[in-house]
This record gives sequence, C-alpha cells and structure tokens, in this order.
Amino acid sequence: MKLRSRNRVTPEFSMASITDVIFLLLTFFMLTASANQSALNIKLPTAKGQEMPAERVYIGVSMNGKYFLNKKLIAKNEIEPTLKTIFNANPSPTFVIAADEEALHKDVVFLMDIANRNKYKVLIATNPHTQEEK
Repeated sequence: MKLRSRNRVTPEFSMASITDVIFLLLTFFMLTASANQSALNIKLPTAKGQEMPAERVYIGVSMNGKYFLNKKLIAKNEIEPTLKTIFNANPSPTFVIAADEEALHKDVVFLMDIANRNKYKVLIATNPHTQEEK
C-alpha cells in the first residue's frame, strides 16, 4: 500500500516580506537625510568686497628642539607674542605645525598649548603615504 503525505512543502520563496523591509529602510534613510539638511533654516547676509585668502603660518620643529616660524629661526619665548601679533585681526587664526618625525613630544605639546590658550586652530603637517609604505 502506497501512502502519500498530504502536507507537501512547496519550495517557493516569497519576496514580499523582504521587499517591505527594504522599502521601510529606504524610507527611513531618505527621511533622516533630508531632515539633517534643513535643520538650520538661516539666510546668510551678503557683503561687498573680496574674499581674503587665508594666510598660513607654519611653525617648524627640528629634531634638536629649534623652532622656525615660516622657515625663519625664532626663539621659543618669542613664538606666542609673534603669533598674537600675526593673528591680531584674523577671525579664525590657524597655524600649521610641521614637526620633524624625530622631534620631541614636549616641543610639539608646547605649540599645542599656545594654540589652546589663545584659541587658535592647529593643523599637523604630514607626508602622504607612498605605495611602498601601505
């Protein structure tokens, strides 16, 4: 006697549920992305004049602890007063620290402390990686 099973599993895959999930995720990301762009609804004022190029000030630190302001040797105690003079009328003062890779950590921290006290922005100069170093 041959018995047949009445409960047969059909090997079909329904895409309806996964389509709903993808649609909900797409809707969520679209709404959050558009809300982020219009978070601040401000109208900026206009002004006549030319945009002044931002002058970069470079402070170099050699491996033996000597400081250079735009490639000119400067004494350690003259750095802060000189920067205050340079950045006197600058609304966003920024300087670049170009330290030798063998320079002492304390020499770089000294410059960062000056920036912190005077609320200057600091950039650290580095060389880009070459293919061999990656």
